[in-house]
Amino acid sequence: MNVPGEVNVKRKLAAIVAADVVGYSAMMAEDEPGTLAALRRHRKETFEPIVASHDGRIVKLMGDGALVEFPSVVEAVEAALAIQEAMAAGDRVIRLRIGVNLGDVIVEDEDIYGDGVNVAARLEKLADPGGICISSIVHESLGNRADATFAYTGSHEVKGIPQPIRVWRWPAADTGQRPSTPLSLPDKPSIAVLPFDNLSGDPEQEYFADGMVEEIITALSRINWLFVIARNSTFTYKGRAVNVREVGRELGVRYVLEGSVRKAGDRVRICGQLIDAASGVHLWADRFDGSLENVFDLQDNVTSNVVGALSPRLERAEIERAKRKPTESLDAYDYYLRGLSAVHQWTKEANEEALACFSKAVDIDPDFASAYGMAARCYSMRKASGWMKDRERETAEAVRLARRAAALGRDDAVALCTAGIALAFVAGELEDGAALIDQSLALDPNLAWAWLFRGWAYVWGGNPEPALECFENATRLSPHDPHGFAMYSATSMAHFFTGRYADALAWAQKAIRVNAHLLLACCTAAASAALLGEDDTAAEAMENLRKCDPDLRLSNLRDLLPIRDIENFSRWKDGMRRAGLPE
Repeated sequence: MNVPGEVNVKRKLAAIVAADVVGYSAMMAEDEPGTLAALRRHRKETFEPIVASHDGRIVKLMGDGALVEFPSVVEAVEAALAIQEAMAAGDRVIRLRIGVNLGDVIVEDEDIYGDGVNVAARLEKLADPGGICISSIVHESLGNRADATFAYTGSHEVKGIPQPIRVWRWPAADTGQRPSTPLSLPDKPSIAVLPFDNLSGDPEQEYFADGMVEEIITALSRINWLFVIARNSTFTYKGRAVNVREVGRELGVRYVLEGSVRKAGDRVRICGQLIDAASGVHLWADRFDGSLENVFDLQDNVTSNVVGALSPRLERAEIERAKRKPTESLDAYDYYLRGLSAVHQWTKEANEEALACFSKAVDIDPDFASAYGMAARCYSMRKASGWMKDRERETAEAVRLARRAAALGRDDAVALCTAGIALAFVAGELEDGAALIDQSLALDPNLAWAWLFRGWAYVWGGNPEPALECFENATRLSPHDPHGFAMYSATSMAHFFTGRYADALAWAQKAIRVNAHLLLACCTAAASAALLGEDDTAAEAMENLRKCDPDLRLSNLRDLLPIRDIENFSRWKDGMRRAGLPE
């Protein structure tokens, strides 16, 4: 029983939505009466009715923000989606960022607070204008019960929360809504290989199913006449019930391959089906059973049958090219798959885990070219993110790994392109690195990351315009890539060296919104903003930069990027000086 005059305090589990108006202060400064009128209209006509229709309760309105609680995750997410979609279809005067979390909250009279609320507020800050970010627990609880695709963007460290938050974003690509009109089909057969379902009953085997799909994508990508969507874009559909026709429209492909992997003891079963995305007609389906010691033969069978279904007239030699085994050692391959799974997370801890896995793979199989290349790639990621602890030692190790990958993997596109970017970026051996990347593209013209790396080599070599074409190719091959922030960062620097500082700043900020700890994007944002005279923006970017690499100075700036053109480097250094980078 509550005593009169006492505050009623209790705890409960709630789905919390935090929403905030984008650019509110600037809008108020420009047109205070108009902004207030638009905000009132938005709340009355859109926000409040949608919240009510999903059984939500507006806890409080805070100027340009709102805090709402819902009885279920599904209602909270569906309300957030309905609000953003309604606003996208309206006059767009008011745009929101929305965060959704499920957590324990403290209820005090009509108010709520606690970590559950704080996480929702931090998620809202990570969302794009017009977008939504949800926590991992919301994504897991949601399952397939919302008509939307959320893309995993990794773990984010946020202010006031002791543990990193695993974040999922809508729209799944940082390009606004999923395209309302279909992407045009390429001028050659095109396919997307969706993540295979792990039916093993063991979540620890998830990496095995994912790795199987990656190897099938890699094998298909070696076929020059075939347009293959990159792994990172297709994996935005992981864990969701999908409409194949919708996938075909969103990715711009004619065919979709989906399937499952069941691993039990030393036996494995792979099921696959090829679907015409336009008609939904199943063109081919099959099942492959075998022992783990013959797992590569099973993979070859799946790939060969997919290729055969796409083109009955394909010469057998082309099929054989798609049947290359990365290593004969299953133990080494197992470590390689675990390393790939860690690389895709793009965090410092996962990077170190990936290096350890690739090291074990090459200990077992000293001729495993792709494992050497991906280990070298880890050092490129470490430098790009400011994670290097001993630059001299790590650079030497990156060179050793890259040289080994290039020597062993003369017909391995992954080994060549990862070796190439390590030599070019980490060691500054630009010509040798670019030559290896060119070789990888000759072997596999569908390798999105090779196009990205080639573009970087153009930027550093003083040719930013052809670099932009490379980045466009990379984005087209992987249009919904959770690591798209790396492509945005590269595009931003290409614009910087063409003198288009406003475009450079916009692309850098786009990258930072997804990954605030990307050192190169922070550098370009700071330099571009400073040269544009946007001092506050430059200072904010410089603050992020110092968190990424507190030791970066004007005196060691040349060590960061292998920029060959003296004028380009001087312009970049001038921008960094104006932004406040110390001597």
